[in-house]
Amino acid sequence: MTNVVLAARALSVRRGTTQILDAIDWRIEPGEHWVLLGANGSGKTSLLAALTGYLTPTAGSLELLGAVYGRSDWRALRRRVGLVSSAIRQMMPEHESALGIVLGGRDAAIGQWGRASRPEVAAAQAVLRLAEAESIGDRPWAVLSQGERQRVLIARALLPRPDLLMLDEPCAGLDPVAREHFLGTIERLAHARAHAPTLVLVTHHIEEITRAFTHALVLREGRVHAAGRCPEVLKSKVLSAAFGAPLRVRQRGGRWTLDASSGMVPP
Repeated sequence: MTNVVLAARALSVRRGTTQILDAIDWRIEPGEHWVLLGANGSGKTSLLAALTGYLTPTAGSLELLGAVYGRSDWRALRRRVGLVSSAIRQMMPEHESALGIVLGGRDAAIGQWGRASRPEVAAAQAVLRLAEAESIGDRPWAVLSQGERQRVLIARALLPRPDLLMLDEPCAGLDPVAREHFLGTIERLAHARAHAPTLVLVTHHIEEITRAFTHALVLREGRVHAAGRCPEVLKSKVLSAAFGAPLRVRQRGGRWTLDASSGMVPP
């Protein structure tokens, strides 16, 4: 075992006659933040499920945060991996307060279970502050906006102080203002001095890739299409092939944009 964050070697998932993931090689070193890109059906969600132990690999090897799949307790490992996804957002009880939602992150529970101690409440308020959601701690989940809910889920995922934070299409359903606010929170989190986790952002919108993300992995039909530093991977030809359409990629002010209106595909 090493201090590598993630090492997947020839990782494959097959169900019946369907090859879901095919020989995925992916390595994340400490200090790197990755974005996982690909068209719908490319295998992004399946790869995330395999990494978190919810989808069993059929071939290859996987090392995550020093634990080797098949030789380690993946249920215990999940406490070191924060996850923010639309699936979790839909499971939250509407009557629960934002603070209660965050406190549920102690045990990866939905909502708050049991009575929280003063230190636990203080820790929950601290991560709400980091996620810029401290002012809504007493408000019930039912009345929070989508952007507020995403910031609360960020705080919930941060409460156990994870080493890895996975963001599965976290901007889905957010309006442009809420999206930019949320991405700003992620940017500040990546540069936080105290125990900043490694970030993995799963998306198919390159506009959501901020300066915080150093590397990109592009999937196509369950295989690695390209992987490396963002400037080397986020190119028009690479993404045009991955998405099966002529695309023009530009970088301005540290953010990426994509134009699908032109038939010309530059390098």
